[in-house]
Amino acid sequence: MSLLRLDRVTFRAGAVSGRIRPRLLLVSVVLAVLVFVVFCAGMTFGDVPMSVSEVLSGLFGGTGGGTGYIVRELRLPRALTGLLAGLAFGASGAVFQTITRNPLAAPDMIGINAGAATFVVAGIAFGFGGGLGTTTLGLAGGLLTALLVYALAWRRGTTGYRILLVGIGIFAMCTSLTDYLLSKAQITEAQASIGWLVGNLANRGWEHVVPLFFALVVLFPLVLALSRWMGTLLLGDDVAAGLGTPVQPVRLGLLLAGAGLVAFATASAGPVSFVALTAPQIAQRLARLPSPPVTASALTGAVVVLGSDIIARSLTSSPLPVGIVTGVLGAPLLLWLLARADRSGSRG
Repeated sequence: MSLLRLDRVTFRAGAVSGRIRPRLLLVSVVLAVLVFVVFCAGMTFGDVPMSVSEVLSGLFGGTGGGTGYIVRELRLPRALTGLLAGLAFGASGAVFQTITRNPLAAPDMIGINAGAATFVVAGIAFGFGGGLGTTTLGLAGGLLTALLVYALAWRRGTTGYRILLVGIGIFAMCTSLTDYLLSKAQITEAQASIGWLVGNLANRGWEHVVPLFFALVVLFPLVLALSRWMGTLLLGDDVAAGLGTPVQPVRLGLLLAGAGLVAFATASAGPVSFVALTAPQIAQRLARLPSPPVTASALTGAVVVLGSDIIARSLTSSPLPVGIVTGVLGAPLLLWLLARADRSGSRG
């Protein structure tokens, strides 16, 4: 049986059912094209300026010698890190905002980014970061922080409200601990920490790309598989359970998958602020849906990170870290969301 509506096409075939939303499909396709354009445009910047055609030739093997080496070995790792980190941040933001039913519940607001930062700064300050590396430390910190938030929010189950409140407390604690570690570290150690803390794509190599790529290959399909229940979670736990949703296992699975995505992204690119907050909200409004769509949010996150990196390298002769630009661009949206929630007396 099939039913055609103006805003979506619903189809069923035995036990398989799904929805095709034409507007969401169109938005996703446009975002994917925009990601590719910004991805290529970003690689035109550098000590040796290039045109987009030269970048494309270098990417697809049409150019040898110096140009091909510059594109594939020097600029491609940075661009891929930004692309993959943006995808991970955007998807994780959609997950957290859905399971908490709050547009302000991004990973960087509930302590996961802050936990990763604390581990990295501790490793640098106490001297064991050189052996483990920022990637390993950031990953461990993000995942452990997510488990801590879930454990402290558990009261015969968890709710999005408790996860948000506990996460805010963990965020404040981790931020204070990071500031303390920075105050006690040597100047050179503090400078190395700050360079990572603001979120930076400079000097990215394949060692940053590969772990993040495999994390997305594993975790993004898991998020998509669990997203079939994300819509019912928005209705509340009692209603979702009445509709057959395994609320606690789904929430834990989404929390761990989302935390894994943001932990790997933070480990590779640093805690790039506001991407996980802004990308789902932009995607939701573009698609005109009641909740952030995962795929469109991921693509929006990639556009935000890559576009902010272009802005960061265009403003001054000394390129700014990408996290500074995303913070400047994301702060007004946060203020707007807070004002909107305050006027409505609800989550916004």
